[in-house]
Amino acid sequence: MGASQADPSGGRSPGATLAWRVVPAVFVLIWSTGFIVARFVVPDAPPLTFLSIRYALSAMCFGLWIGATRAAWPVGRGQWLHLGVTGVLLHAAYMGGVWMAVKAGMGAGVVALLVGLQPMLTAIWISSGPGSHQHAVDPGQWAGLALGLLGLTLVVWRKLDAGEITAWNLAMACIALFGITAGTLYQKRFVTSCDVRTANTVQLLAALIVTLPFACFEPGSIPWDRTHVLAMVWSVLGLTLAGTSLLYVLIQRGAVTRVTGLLYLVPPVTAMLAWLLFGESLTVLMLAGMALVALGVALVVRGR
Repeated sequence: MGASQADPSGGRSPGATLAWRVVPAVFVLIWSTGFIVARFVVPDAPPLTFLSIRYALSAMCFGLWIGATRAAWPVGRGQWLHLGVTGVLLHAAYMGGVWMAVKAGMGAGVVALLVGLQPMLTAIWISSGPGSHQHAVDPGQWAGLALGLLGLTLVVWRKLDAGEITAWNLAMACIALFGITAGTLYQKRFVTSCDVRTANTVQLLAALIVTLPFACFEPGSIPWDRTHVLAMVWSVLGLTLAGTSLLYVLIQRGAVTRVTGLLYLVPPVTAMLAWLLFGESLTVLMLAGMALVALGVALVVRGR
């Protein structure tokens, strides 16, 4: 959303500089917990219903923030439409796909790894897609793609035999991967610089409009015990408000390439948390596969 290049330290005091250096680690932890929250919630609750309530509450919180600060709304119907499209892709398709995949039995670490291929797909598209000055994927990028696919194979092949990965949950994960990849490209192409609070509100409302009709047909209801209440609070305040805002701040302060690098850390951190909290399998072979995926994505993005 109109990222500008700047000195990450901002010329501030050593204390402020130290605090800034902690922000990327905090961002990785927050972003990784998104998959963990899904793993906590979906065994007992309909995922699209939970997400619909999350979108509505998040939009309300942003609305209060906007009212208190008088943030500027996007100008023109075109920008509202473009923000709506990105909201459907980045929220409804991406998060809906992730949560449905976890609901269908896919581990949090595996789904995080699959959607973690997004920077690779984005870089390949930008390098060889329409309007590119390069019009070719270089040998380093092809090597990165091969490493990424090899690493992915190392992680998932045993899970295929064990029946954890099925055609249905794999399709849901692919929808999530498509959503975040297409949403990133669409936003880069069509969305102009605007206030992150109002932009997020428009995106969340668009995601709510698309998700709510599907949620109406979901069986079951949310058991509002302590676990699900805390999950909702963290989803709204931690993931949507804090996580999205941190991502925007990182980009605004000139850390675009570092943000991409940070995203490589999300799958292994998610896998570690899932292993600690849920006992999901985490073998040396899987860790090696995740490392290969991270290296492959780095090669592809660096080539671009």
